[in-house]
Amino acid sequence: MPYIDPHIHMVSRTTDDYAAMAAAGCVAVTEPAFWAGFDRSSPEGFRDYFRQLTQVEPRRAAPFGIDHYCWLCVNPKEAEDPAFAREVIQLIPEFLDAPNVLGIGEIGLNRNTRNELQILEEQIAFAAEHDQLILVHTPHLEDKRKGTTLILDALRRNGNISTDRVLIDHVEEHTIRMVLDEGYWAGMTLYPDTKCTPQRAADLIECYGSERLWVNSAGDWGHSDPLAVPKFQQEFRARGHAADAVDRVTLDNPRAFLSQCERFSAG
Repeated sequence: MPYIDPHIHMVSRTTDDYAAMAAAGCVAVTEPAFWAGFDRSSPEGFRDYFRQLTQVEPRRAAPFGIDHYCWLCVNPKEAEDPAFAREVIQLIPEFLDAPNVLGIGEIGLNRNTRNELQILEEQIAFAAEHDQLILVHTPHLEDKRKGTTLILDALRRNGNISTDRVLIDHVEEHTIRMVLDEGYWAGMTLYPDTKCTPQRAADLIECYGSERLWVNSAGDWGHSDPLAVPKFQQEFRARGHAADAVDRVTLDNPRAFLSQCERFSAG
């Protein structure tokens, strides 16, 4: 079945993964800016990373028939030094007009610190100023609920953000309702043994419905699975759900949210 993986870090994957994803039905990926597997030592490292996202990865994906899009930001893991983070943010306008850039992300929180929150608020303001879609990272920690609350409060304080132009990712059983009730889109990130498994994501959709929900694989530097989305499709079909119900969360919903950026035309 065709699908979009709307959150996967392909810079950490090989071209074999592109081939396997294409064979499984992937038509497009979107890649949020995030951690490189280590902390970068200078803003110039981010400039090279943004070049990789906007120039190199689209060329790597193209031979496999996969459209590659990306998001730009300074990620929450590297936002603890505000002065450093602001230098990175100043680089972003240089890349905003690249043909595969969809918006600002994945911004958010990692350890829920004061500095992280300050940079989150500044990047929300940057996105509002430049009329960009936003993709948000919620913490991996046991206090994910606290971090999600802080993120929702920061978005609300800005006052210039339309809820339907924000996707809050990595929701789980204890955070999905609070995100959907505020009117935001929500992403369920599928990992082999953390965040949501395909089975847990299917449970959540059966409990909460499929409106403003999508699933993604992340496929990052750690233990992750770039084929998690098609595995979710198999799980959902095995439970007796029709093909159009599967398409809704793996193709139609990502396409609906991402198409708010006129550059997105895949799927």
